[in-house]
Amino acid sequence: MILAINYAATYSYADPVSLSVHDVRVFPRPDGRLRLRQQVFSCPPAAGIRFRSDAFDNVVANCFFLESLAELSLSLALEVEVGERNPFDFLLEQHSLSLPIRYQQAEQEILRPFLLTAGDDHLPAALTPAAGLPTVETLVAMTQWIHASIAYERRDEGPPLCVTETLARRRGCCRDVAVLMLAALRQAGVAARLAAGFVWEGDTALADRRAESAMHAWVEAYLPGAGWTGFDPTNGVLCDHHFLPVAVGLVPSDIQPVTGTYFHPQPVVSRLTSRMTVAVQ
Repeated sequence: MILAINYAATYSYADPVSLSVHDVRVFPRPDGRLRLRQQVFSCPPAAGIRFRSDAFDNVVANCFFLESLAELSLSLALEVEVGERNPFDFLLEQHSLSLPIRYQQAEQEILRPFLLTAGDDHLPAALTPAAGLPTVETLVAMTQWIHASIAYERRDEGPPLCVTETLARRRGCCRDVAVLMLAALRQAGVAARLAAGFVWEGDTALADRRAESAMHAWVEAYLPGAGWTGFDPTNGVLCDHHFLPVAVGLVPSDIQPVTGTYFHPQPVVSRLTSRMTVAVQ
């Protein structure tokens, strides 16, 4: 399957502003099942761009701005070939067949940050599985419970809601339910991280699409024998070849598409507009 992806974000300011270095995380992560056929990234002509990898091996473009701007436009055009993938095509190792996963010593040393819990999240029974339950079946059930219990709402800007607020409201955007499932996985003894990226929904009914025209967020759990495995509570599914991750991290700020700051002597009204399309060639 060949996907054509076009992403653009424009930040408009009432007056020209000075800009800090902006970090852009919209580039596909290295994957043996993925072949990048074309990639064109654009930002203002006077800007400098330096590509690097962050601590999570995400590809990051550092954009430097020498001039004040009233509008900052960033765009990416991708053509990517992805191979079909069955998300259940794995065999767990013996020590990960049931919850909590009994990570081996070497795994624990690497995964310790991904196992840390907030300690004060009060989760419903459906998200606090008893010890000894089968790992895959239980994680699938948790994913589907969140999908069925938390109504979807579109919210393009702002940080994710805390777990308590999402559960109280019974609705949330993809960022909110990803943070909720992250907390549930870690409390269940499963190493987990946040992920963000592009999703092709061309074979999904229009009314059921959740990543239409916007980047999407989900979680990845580390399952020995399977590796980092994606779970999308927004749609209640495991992640297959329709999902194209661009960033992973411990906290929401690690996976934001664009991070940066603007400066002006006085408060300035700003506005963000974005658009995105993902289509099969």
